[in-house]
Amino acid sequence: MNVLSESPLLDELFLPYKSVLAGDYDGYRNHAMRVLNFCRALAGEGEGVEDKIVIAAVFHDLGIWTERSFDYLHPSQLLARNYLDRAGKASWSEEIEAMIAEHHKLTRYKEHPTWLVEAFRKADWIDITGGLLRYRLEDDFVTDVLEAFPNAGFHRNLLALFRQRLKSHPFSPLPMMKL
Repeated sequence: MNVLSESPLLDELFLPYKSVLAGDYDGYRNHAMRVLNFCRALAGEGEGVEDKIVIAAVFHDLGIWTERSFDYLHPSQLLARNYLDRAGKASWSEEIEAMIAEHHKLTRYKEHPTWLVEAFRKADWIDITGGLLRYRLEDDFVTDVLEAFPNAGFHRNLLALFRQRLKSHPFSPLPMMKL
């Protein structure tokens, strides 16, 4: 599979949030592009597949910035749902909200096997681990995606947010994690 180097839909969806993301814009956009590429490779093609992945990729962590919180899954889901309602794609809401809700799940997602949730979960884990997890994607493809979209401080910023959360919520430092 070739690396998808651009996505007009992704850039369109990010536009209203560029000022909210501020200095984290490049890092988060690149993260979304890496997740998009990995998820496309894991999920294969199908009607609406790429658009669903793009929408989930844009919104899945966005609540970190819009709510200034590390407890961001529900706010991210609401942002996605609001977009889908406005775009006339409300029928996708349940699947995309599940993609967002389960993207940090440690174990396999089994509830709706035809949905993109499991592929999206794996794609995010590939990126978060810097390619250490690959879920049978070709090494060259993973390396090419990682090189095409530099980290731009994304993971470093997440680590800083984790440290802040640990200080204020020592018994719930990673509220987005699930078994």
